[in-house]
Amino acid sequence: MNPALRHSAAHLFVAALDAPEPAEEDAHHLFRVLRLRDGETVTVSDGAGSWRPTTVVGTSLVPTGEVEHVAATPPVIIATAIPKGDRLEWMVQKLTEVGVAEIVFLHCERSVVRWTGDRATKQLERQRRVAREASSQSRRVWLPKLSGPLSFGEVAAAGNVIVADPSGAPFERTVGPVTVVIGPEGGLTAEEVGTAPAVRSWGSNILRVETAAVIVAASFLI
Repeated sequence: MNPALRHSAAHLFVAALDAPEPAEEDAHHLFRVLRLRDGETVTVSDGAGSWRPTTVVGTSLVPTGEVEHVAATPPVIIATAIPKGDRLEWMVQKLTEVGVAEIVFLHCERSVVRWTGDRATKQLERQRRVAREASSQSRRVWLPKLSGPLSFGEVAAAGNVIVADPSGAPFERTVGPVTVVIGPEGGLTAEEVGTAPAVRSWGSNILRVETAAVIVAASFLI
């Protein structure tokens, strides 16, 4: 990681790198919570790979370095059933920190948690905020994409898909692009597994949804 990113007092996402203006909640965090003072360095990113250092002047951020760009790596996409309660936010946070390119929320045959209508819209908005905050903390310059909910069949029909299931052959590390499907707490049905283009196992233990998602992502990215 570039030392300027690693050692900045804060990192946030802005609409324009030439005239970086923090969103209201970011400004509150910078100047009321962190209490940053003149001369401290804050890095800003557009969320699409470009970033630059800025210096705090009053309650403004003044660009002090050139715009840099980090090329995108082959994407690792985690398509996951939705876990219960606050385990969802934990999963989104950790998948973002590990570096996934996209999180796709799934409805599987045995899914307990399902989003429809306004609930789906509100949940996606909430999880995007979680991912944005985690991206700032982990100094990402590419914001992850969050989408869904989609059906298992819609995702399984796409290219470069692996289904995580204890019945599969042992996982062997490969390079993305890849989409890995994580089923719900009750597991995928035999019919779902049977339609998967590839099935791989990450061990014989039965894992919670969020644990499996993070372990699978880390096996590709760390």
